[in-house]
Amino acid sequence: MVSMKPGTGELVFSMDASCGRILERHRDSINVRKDHVAIANLARIIDATLKLSNKKGFHATSLRELAKASGLSMGGLYSYFANKTMLLSMIIGETTEPVIALLQSPPESVVSDPRAHLKWIIETHIRVTEKMEPWFVFAFMEAKSFPPKERQVAVNAEMTTEKIIADVIERGVSEGVFSVREVGLTASLIKPLLQDWYVKRAKYRRRGITADDYIDTVTAFVDAALASGTAIHTGENHRLQTG
Repeated sequence: MVSMKPGTGELVFSMDASCGRILERHRDSINVRKDHVAIANLARIIDATLKLSNKKGFHATSLRELAKASGLSMGGLYSYFANKTMLLSMIIGETTEPVIALLQSPPESVVSDPRAHLKWIIETHIRVTEKMEPWFVFAFMEAKSFPPKERQVAVNAEMTTEKIIADVIERGVSEGVFSVREVGLTASLIKPLLQDWYVKRAKYRRRGITADDYIDTVTAFVDAALASGTAIHTGENHRLQTG
């Protein structure tokens, strides 16, 4: 779980807190009485799942391999989930919920200024995915093969993030801060810039680009684009002239 450190604004990640949240959401199906035992074993299971999935893919990973990597027996695994789909649901739920919860709770210092608010969204999203990189890489790489329910969770999370961005842009347009005609499309174009940080992390490591570098560059790029609206206006004007 990623949360803001009180008094500093710094994001911190706790695997135990994430697994505690997973335990609360799935308590009816987890057959372990002692919370501290359940949380510790969930951490081992999820850590092993993320590592194995990164190497060979989630669906190609067998429960036997997962049992060996996590140090639990097959029977021990079944104390936490009935099948791999339930395990997938645990991971996806804890990947999507923290970032949405944070993005929906901006500090009061930015809410009155759309430009500052959008900068905060960009920075917060990138720093959350930096803290939970294996979780977000897993969700992105496995999304195409998710069962319908889990795929919809991922889709809803993406749509919610885009709406959060779009609402701030819309407010900026109404206040004359931004010049954008296709607000929804603009928000959907910003989202891949945020995803690129964890999807192509190795590329940025090779280039020596830090999270701070990436945040500053994306923020400047988006701010310049929204202030001028050039790219959006060109397409919109063409459509208006020919339509």
